[in-house]
Amino acid sequence: MDWTSRRARFRDILAGNQCMYPASVFDPISGRIAQDLGFETGIFAGSVASLTVLGAPDLIVLTLTEFAEQALRINRGCDLPLLVDADHGYGNALNVMRTVQELETAGVCALSIEDTLLPNAFASGGKARLVSLDEGVGKMRAAVRARRDSALVIAGRTSAPGITGTDDAIARARAYEAAGVDALFFVGIKSRDQLDAIASAVKLPIIVGGSGAELQDRAYLADRGVRICLQGHQPFMAGVQAVHDTLKALRDGIPPTALAGLPTAQFMKQVTRDEDYARWTQDYLGGN
Repeated sequence: MDWTSRRARFRDILAGNQCMYPASVFDPISGRIAQDLGFETGIFAGSVASLTVLGAPDLIVLTLTEFAEQALRINRGCDLPLLVDADHGYGNALNVMRTVQELETAGVCALSIEDTLLPNAFASGGKARLVSLDEGVGKMRAAVRARRDSALVIAGRTSAPGITGTDDAIARARAYEAAGVDALFFVGIKSRDQLDAIASAVKLPIIVGGSGAELQDRAYLADRGVRICLQGHQPFMAGVQAVHDTLKALRDGIPPTALAGLPTAQFMKQVTRDEDYARWTQDYLGGN
């Protein structure tokens, strides 16, 4: 597949003047649905990957191999430019290099590397901490060095806005800019004053996640250089509830023909690309 042209489409978003809401996707069919609905890009989060692959909470027990394999499945199944949350790069700066190589091979268009100390340290009480600025810079430099396709976007991610404050977030962002990343990903910005201060101090396109309610105005965000704003991962959560409700109904004796909320046969053909497979069957298997 032509990953480079797909990555160019993602770069066009960063170079534009609008703020996009990405579709939270987790498998080939969810990626196809997002593509068919006209989403410009998708996000595959580490938390959703842990839920999808392991059925486990987001405690960094997922491996790089498992994450990259699922990202490949999504990319192979649709044409949606995909941003992925590569957490802390699964280790130190050398692990970050391996992470970039694996995810680039898996076809992602963009990936974020964060400066959170992961997994949770012993006796931390679950409280999030950041690595030192020097270590964070080393990870960003390693990520940029490891990519082979220059179209792949590396986003330097920090949770400093919600952990250590605005000043530290700005210092880290400027250092990551100097390290050569293509975008800056901020988690935990809660107010317009905080975003205004950060946006005025940096030059690169901004991605935001985990933001307060007052930061859901796309026109305002776009004016501050925000090109992607995460909304959460409701599609997977909705899917979990739908599976529960359907299985419970069946367990309670509801006949399959009386179940509510099921997709039509035509919709299932659409998301499974049934027409393509029918054509290939005819072309290559002598189908009638």
